Amino acid sequence: MRRKVCFITGTRADYGIMSRLMGMLRDRNEIELQIIVTNMHLSPEYGLTYREIESDGFKISRKVEMLLSSDTAAGTVKSMGLGAIGMADALDELRPDLVVILGDRYEMLAAASAALIFRIPIVHLYGGEVTEGAYDDAIRNAITQMATLHFTSTEEYRQRIIAMGKPTENVWHAGSLGVENIESEQMMSLGELNRSLGSDLKEGFLLVTFHPATAEPGLAALQTEALLKALETAAEDKDVLITMPNSDTEGRVVASLVEDWVRKHHDRAFAAASLGRKRYYSALSHCSAVVGNSSSGLIEAPSFGVPTLNIGDRQKGRARGNTIVDCAATTEAVTNGLLTVLSTETRQACSLRPVNPYARPGSAAIITGKIMEFLAAMPNGSNTSNEAPIHMP
Repeated sequence: MRRKVCFITGTRADYGIMSRLMGMLRDRNEIELQIIVTNMHLSPEYGLTYREIESDGFKISRKVEMLLSSDTAAGTVKSMGLGAIGMADALDELRPDLVVILGDRYEMLAAASAALIFRIPIVHLYGGEVTEGAYDDAIRNAITQMATLHFTSTEEYRQRIIAMGKPTENVWHAGSLGVENIESEQMMSLGELNRSLGSDLKEGFLLVTFHPATAEPGLAALQTEALLKALETAAEDKDVLITMPNSDTEGRVVASLVEDWVRKHHDRAFAAASLGRKRYYSALSHCSAVVGNSSSGLIEAPSFGVPTLNIGDRQKGRARGNTIVDCAATTEAVTNGLLTVLSTETRQACSLRPVNPYARPGSAAIITGKIMEFLAAMPNGSNTSNEAPIHMP
């Protein structure tokens, strides 16, 4: 009997990380791959990134519309409610044997809650991590408590999940899929990247991603302005490629300021709603530094030997290698940080001796193997009723 494994994805980022794992499971004769896309994937504002999934050869099983045209707290909560309603319909129709969820975003909380009530075991990727500057931190821990199988990016995070009371035999240190994906990606030349984007970036540009620190409400505008002012002075001779923020609370505040800044600096700045996996990794291979507060600056960027200027507290508490420079979200601090990461000394040190704590060989194979073991131990018959499968949390 083929087992139904359902991946739920809401953003360009989680799909890019999971895509290779999805392909490995799809290619197993014992597996029927299901994919539910939701949230940012279905929004023109964020690039309709579900098309990237289809262009990669995957069949989307269900689309769950949920994203309201609002970045207020009330709008975010209402979007979660719509997501839960849509997930109820999708899971009722698809009846997967297992769902796979990555991370800590609000749409994943809605998805995990629905799967829990349907008594469908949850595979959670990358629990145990700490990001003190975002409410994602609490969401991540909540999903951990609802999940059955856990795969962490470091051993420290594995131990943290075990300390939360999860069975040791269901928690594995697998390393980062995103880091492993880099090895199999063929990078675009700078010319190819520019043609794909319609840009004219010069080698050694800055790659910038800045999201609201959702645990610090009301500060998104002030912090974004501090970053943009610093870019005008400390990096006035650098081209800048900016990837737009996620659909977080106050995300539109950040996006509006970025769009205005790019229009004023169109001769050296370019903004993209979504780069996708290939273009993002290619940009990492051509940039001189990563700037902002995205987790990718701490997780994937070190593998390219480029320095990361990590701004503010959004990623506070997350493991970091020796290519990371932290600074406060003020104009003065970001200015000094830019001078540091762009210095010859820092760039040479990062290039010659990068340390990435998230790297582990065989990440996808570890996860695939454990999922297959779990499915093999399930009773015969697919999950077509509300009776609880084995190994629920």
